[in-house]
Amino acid sequence: MRRMSIGEVATAVGLPTNVLRHWESMKLLSPERDAGGRRTYDEDQIVRIAVIQRSKGAGMTLEQIGVMLDDGARERHQVLQQHLDDIDRRMEDMRRSREMTEHAMNCRSHDIATCPRFRAGVADVMARL
Repeated sequence: MRRMSIGEVATAVGLPTNVLRHWESMKLLSPERDAGGRRTYDEDQIVRIAVIQRSKGAGMTLEQIGVMLDDGARERHQVLQQHLDDIDRRMEDMRRSREMTEHAMNCRSHDIATCPRFRAGVADVMARL
């Protein structure tokens, strides 16, 4: 794979160039420079960009991503476990939301919030009051 300019990479991954520069300033990326001082990205750097994008999409912060990408970070496993726990919580929230939405689509109640079966979907929240 040939080396790519920041503009080419930005276009390919659908990001503005300033985002790539910001990630570089946070030490998440380290593109090489050509003879003119312009950033060039090899396949490894583009893989890092894809990892950052996917991780951000899954809810990780740039700080967490930085720890994940740092093979020498002592807190790496702790940060990753916290993220896994967060994913599990969000997946459970999504499952409950899906059940409520499916029920709402088939419910005959005019005001869905008054339906006892629909309200059961938020019983855990109501129990905290």
